[in-house]
Amino acid sequence: MKVKKISAANIEPRDLSKLLDKEKIDFQLIQCVNWEEYPYKPRVSFRIAHTKDSVLLHFKVTEASVRARYGQDNGAVWTDSCVEFFAIPAGDGIYYNIECNCIGTILIGAGATREGREHAPEDVTALVKRWSSLGDEPFEERVADTDWEVALIVPYAVFFKHQITSLDGKEIKANFYKCGDELQTPHFLSWNPIKIEKPDFHRPDFFGTLEFEPEQNI
Repeated sequence: MKVKKISAANIEPRDLSKLLDKEKIDFQLIQCVNWEEYPYKPRVSFRIAHTKDSVLLHFKVTEASVRARYGQDNGAVWTDSCVEFFAIPAGDGIYYNIECNCIGTILIGAGATREGREHAPEDVTALVKRWSSLGDEPFEERVADTDWEVALIVPYAVFFKHQITSLDGKEIKANFYKCGDELQTPHFLSWNPIKIEKPDFHRPDFFGTLEFEPEQNI
């Protein structure tokens, strides 16, 4: 999948949707139900672009219930209504998991496998600008059909195990997910399929490919 470069600066996350509309960035579906015992499939889509210093992410979700118990970064946000971006930004096999619940609380980890992952320090998670349509106050599960969106501006400095200054022209492996481990209807959706027996998003061997386009000179 191609990731367009946008020549915009000082973007605020609440304005990201309008910017991506203007740039004609299409939504992609997160709709792979990989495990029969978890058949529930909320409506989930995302779009992605990049600038000279950041990755831009916009997720839209419609699901039967929502929860945002965690309001502090690096908490167990995957148990809430959660969207996720996993990526290998360099060629060394280290992948980052960037997980965000429906109020914009994030978790960031890095490592080569599921075991022994290193959480990003607070000063790194604080670099991620975020906006949520549901606000930023934690709440317990609300059982009702709910639409929500989150927008994230992820500076390259968030890839704290590397010194990444540009993704122009790079081809990286990545996957996008939607989960809610402790919701009344747990679910585990992915963008690229995961062909294993039990739910596990920490499988870089099933990542898809993102092609980060260089800036177009017109």
